[in-house]
Amino acid sequence: MSEVKNPPPPGEGGRWTGFVTTRPRLSLLLALVVTALAVFAGGGVADRLGSGGWEDPGARSTYATQALEREFPGSRPNLLLLVDAGAAGVDDPGVAAEAERLTARLAAEPGVTGVGSYWRSGLPALCSGDGGQALIAARVPGDEKTANAVVDRIAAGYRGEHGPVKVSLGGPAAVQREVTTTIQEDLLRAELIALPVTLVLLVLVFGSAVAALLPLGVGIVAIIGTNAVLRGLTEFTDVSVFAQNLTTALGLGLAVDYALFIVRRFREELAAGRDPVAAVGVTLRTAGRTVLFSALTVAVSLSAMLFFPMYFLRSFAYAGVAVVLLAAAAALILLPAALVLLGERVNSLDMRRLWRRGRSGRPDGGAATAAPAAGGRGWARLTALVMRRAPVFAVATTAGLLLLGLPFLGVKFGTVDDRQLPGTAESHVVQQQIRDGFPGSPGGALTVLTEGARGAADLDGYKRRVEALPGVLGVEGPVSGPAGTGYAYFSVLTEGEAVGELTQDLVDRVRAVDAPFETSVTGQAAVLVDARKAIAEKLPLALAVVVLATLLLVFLLTGSLLIPLQAVLLNALSLTAMFGAVVWVFQEGHLSGLLSFTSTGDIEATLPVLMFCIAFGLSMDYGVFLISRIKEEYDRTGDHEGAVRTGLTRTGGLITAAAVILAVVMVAIGSSRVTNTKMLGLGIALAVLMDAMIVRSLLVPAVMKLTGKATWWAPAPLRRLHERFGLSEGESAPTAVEPEPGAEPGAEPGVEPGVEPGVEPVAVGSR
Repeated sequence: MSEVKNPPPPGEGGRWTGFVTTRPRLSLLLALVVTALAVFAGGGVADRLGSGGWEDPGARSTYATQALEREFPGSRPNLLLLVDAGAAGVDDPGVAAEAERLTARLAAEPGVTGVGSYWRSGLPALCSGDGGQALIAARVPGDEKTANAVVDRIAAGYRGEHGPVKVSLGGPAAVQREVTTTIQEDLLRAELIALPVTLVLLVLVFGSAVAALLPLGVGIVAIIGTNAVLRGLTEFTDVSVFAQNLTTALGLGLAVDYALFIVRRFREELAAGRDPVAAVGVTLRTAGRTVLFSALTVAVSLSAMLFFPMYFLRSFAYAGVAVVLLAAAAALILLPAALVLLGERVNSLDMRRLWRRGRSGRPDGGAATAAPAAGGRGWARLTALVMRRAPVFAVATTAGLLLLGLPFLGVKFGTVDDRQLPGTAESHVVQQQIRDGFPGSPGGALTVLTEGARGAADLDGYKRRVEALPGVLGVEGPVSGPAGTGYAYFSVLTEGEAVGELTQDLVDRVRAVDAPFETSVTGQAAVLVDARKAIAEKLPLALAVVVLATLLLVFLLTGSLLIPLQAVLLNALSLTAMFGAVVWVFQEGHLSGLLSFTSTGDIEATLPVLMFCIAFGLSMDYGVFLISRIKEEYDRTGDHEGAVRTGLTRTGGLITAAAVILAVVMVAIGSSRVTNTKMLGLGIALAVLMDAMIVRSLLVPAVMKLTGKATWWAPAPLRRLHERFGLSEGESAPTAVEPEPGAEPGAEPGVEPGVEPGVEPVAVGSR
C-alpha cells in the first residue's frame, strides 16, 4: 500500500470536521447522551397520535361539524351497535326489551351522548331490509384520542351475546380505534421484519459485519430522535399515527443510503493509504457534503406537505423532515467518529469468506478481487451500450414509463372508511352489513346546519326543497337549538354510499339550494369534497416550491442550467409506474386477493400528494449521489462521456443496493393490514426500484449522451454565481490532469493499469 503524499491536516475542511476527527470519543458520547434523552422524551408517543386529519380545518364542513358538536352534542352518531336478532326479527318483544335495555345502558355511559335506536325512533333507515338486524346509534364527542379511549373502555361490555341478540360495534369511532390499533401492531411487525433483513443485505453489500452494523445504528438513532420530535409536537398540534410508518421507513432507508456512501468513501481512502483520521476528513469533505446536500433536497420535497391544511399531510412533513435531518446528522456525526475509532477494523468479520472458502477451498475464496471488478465492468459495459444506443434507450424507457402511468388518468378520489381494515375486522364486518342490508347510509348521512332562520315556515320550505333533490331518501328535522341561538339542523338520508360519487354530487346540490338563512353542509362526503378543493388550491404552490427548490439545489451542486431541468423531468417520469400501479391495483382491485385488501373503487384524496413528495424526494436522493460523482469526474478530466460512464460505474451498484434495501423496508411497511399503509409502502418500493434500475441506469446516461457537453452549459452570470456559492463532491476541479507517475500512456488517471476505464480499482476493504 503506497504512502499518501501530503495528507491533508485532520482539521482541514471546517471546524466540525476537525472536531469529529480529533475528538471522536467526545463526539460519540455527546451524540449517545442526546439519543438516550430522546428515548425518554419520545416515550408514549404512539398513545398521543391521532387517526384522522383528512379534513380541511378551514372548510365550511369543518365549521358545521364544530358547531354541531357545540350546540347539538348528539346530532351526528359515530358509534353504531349492530343488534342481530336472527330469525326472531327485531320486532320480537323479547328482542325489543333487550335492545331497549342496551340503549338505556349506553345512554348512561360517561363520554357518550345522543343515544337513539330503531326501537325508540322507528326510522326505517335503522332497520335492515330483512328485519333481522337494527341499529343503536350514539355520539362519542371529542377528538380521535378521546373517542378511542371511550370505545376502548366500553367495547367489551357490549360486544357479544346479550340474551336473544348478538351485538357488534361499528361506526367511525370504532373504525378509527381499530385503524389505530392495527397500525401500531403492524408497525412493530414491520420493524421485526425489516431490521434483520436489512442487516443481512448490508452484510452482502459491505462484506464486513462491522461495517454492516453502522447504517443500522444511524437508522435507529434517527428513528428514536424523530419519535421524540413527534412527541414534542403533540403538545402543540395534532399528529397522525400514520406518520410513524414514515419515520421507520425513511429512518432505516436513508440511514442505509447515507452510510453506504460515507463508508464506501472512507474505505476507498483507507485503501489509498490514508490513515483513519485523514480518511474521515476527506470523506466528510467529499461524500459528507453530498449527503448533506441530498438530505436538504429530500427535506425540501417533504416540507411541501406543510402547505396543505390537513394535519394528516402535515404530520408526514413533521416526521419526514425530522427523520431526514436526523439521519444526515447521525451519518455526519456518529458515523465519522465511529470510523475514526474503528480504522481498518471497519473491514473486520468479513462474512463473505464463509462462502468463498466453500467455493474455492482457499481462505479468500480465490475471488476476493475478481467479483467486485466484474461487477464494475458490468456497469461499465451497460453504460457503454446505453450511450451507443442513446436514442433507442431514451425513447423506449420514456414511452414505457408513460405507458405504465396511463391507469392514473382514470383515478377516482375517496376518503378513508372501514374498508381500510382487513375483511375480518369487526367494524369492517358491521359496516359492510350496513351497506349491503340497510336502506340509505346510516351513520353517513349529510347534515345541514342552519343559522338565522326567522321561523318554522322558512325551515319547512327549505326542507321540502332539499327533499325534492334527486338522490335524497328523506330529510329528518329540523331539530332546533336552545332558544335564542338561532341554530337548527337537518339530517339528509342519501341513496348512495356515504362517500360515493352520487353523495359527493349531492353535497354540491344541497349547498346550491336557496335558503333565506345561512346553511353549512357536513358529513363524510362533504368533508371529502372540501378536502379535494383544498388540495387542488394548494397543489400548484407546493409543486412550485418543490420544483424551484430542486432546480436551485441541483444548480448549486452542478453549475449547469440543463442538469437541474433533467433532474426534475426524469424524477417525475420515475413516479409514473407508481401512480399507475396504485390505480390499477388498489382502485380497480387487481391483485386484491393476493395482497389481502378490499378495494373501495377509489383512492384516498391525500395519498397521491403524500406519495409524490416522498418518492420525488427519494429519487432526488439517488440523483444527487449519481450527479455529484459524474460532476466530480467531469471536473477532474473534462471528458463528458467518460465522466458519465465512470460516475455510473462507481455509484450504480451502490445506488441499486441502497434502493433494494429501502424497497425491502417499504415492503415490510406495505405488509400492513391497513390498505392505505399497504398502498404507501408498496407504491414507494416500486417507485424506488424503478428509479434506481430504470431511470438512473438507462434513462440518465442516454439523455446525458444526447445532450453532450451542452449538459454542463450555463450563462456567465450563473457560472459566477456557482463559483461563489456552489458545492462539489470533488476536492479540486482541474480540467486537465497530468498522468500519474508510472501510469500507462492513455490510462485514465486514478485507474490501475489493466483495469477497464471507469471500473473502480479493488483493494482490501474497498468496494
